Amino acid sequence: MSAAPVAEGADFRPSWVVANPQVQSILATKGPRRRLWLKRGSRMDAVAQKHVLDCGDGVRLAGYHSHQPEGVPPRGLLVLIHGWEGHHDSAYVYSMACQAYARGWNIFRLNLRDHGGTHALNAEPFHSARMGEVLEAIRAVQQFDAALPLAMIGFSLGGNFALRVGMQGPAAGVTPRLSIGISPAIDPGATLHAIDQGPLLFRRYFIGKWRKTLRAKDQAWPGRYDFSPYAGIKTFVETTRRFVSDFTDFPSSEDYLGTYTLTPAMLMASASPLAIITAQDDPVIPFRDFAGLEARGSVIQYDAPARGGHCGFIDSLGLECWAERRVMALLEALR
Repeated sequence: MSAAPVAEGADFRPSWVVANPQVQSILATKGPRRRLWLKRGSRMDAVAQKHVLDCGDGVRLAGYHSHQPEGVPPRGLLVLIHGWEGHHDSAYVYSMACQAYARGWNIFRLNLRDHGGTHALNAEPFHSARMGEVLEAIRAVQQFDAALPLAMIGFSLGGNFALRVGMQGPAAGVTPRLSIGISPAIDPGATLHAIDQGPLLFRRYFIGKWRKTLRAKDQAWPGRYDFSPYAGIKTFVETTRRFVSDFTDFPSSEDYLGTYTLTPAMLMASASPLAIITAQDDPVIPFRDFAGLEARGSVIQYDAPARGGHCGFIDSLGLECWAERRVMALLEALR
């Protein structure tokens, strides 16, 4: 087993009431954080416009663009990508977006294929190797704010996508000033095993989400798919193996997972700057995946506090988020 990486910037110390990693992870996804920002009168929703993006080859992805009010010069364009089975309105996405919008950024909250109720937009199902369409979506989004610097934030699986935008985007004409991964799933095979071997609550939660999206895809494309064999599968490792065989051209699940596995060496050699925030107690993303990672090369900041859970980093029952403060400082530094 690889040695654990050395933590940097480990100054997050949550209240004992919310310190448990499962509590942190649950609070990250639930509505109270979104309601917190609604109560503060965020203007982001009032100006949000839905866009369906042409990503080439008939592929369409959707998202929501919020521009700064007239007369307010925006600081840049920030694209946010949710985690697996999340969406543009997930609590962690919405809260981070509101923070950045309040600080002068134009916001685009992108939905990956088959997320955010977009199952009818594309016949073929989502999988994480569909990187080309995400790059094309961001290229289309940039046309809304062509003169502005671009930054990316992704969470969990979306963190993997955001980091890949930073790594692969420049070769495709998409060059973020900074791409930030929050609890990024950099070794998807390890993540699958962590879910299968972790708390039953999390496995049931993710399996339930997966079955719900299969039902939505079936309803959007009646008669096209037979998802009935998946009803009896209890683990994510087996689900992925079956899905890769049924719906992709990859010879094995290992080949599929390898297309979006990111090593620390790859991250530090990225074609554009990256920042990573993860927690050592994350119940979904094994901390050993980050062994060897440092704030060196293209990684300009690497935070790995002992606490935080999965995409949590909640200070207390007041639901303020330490990771959001870290991200806002990073975005401010881009000026």
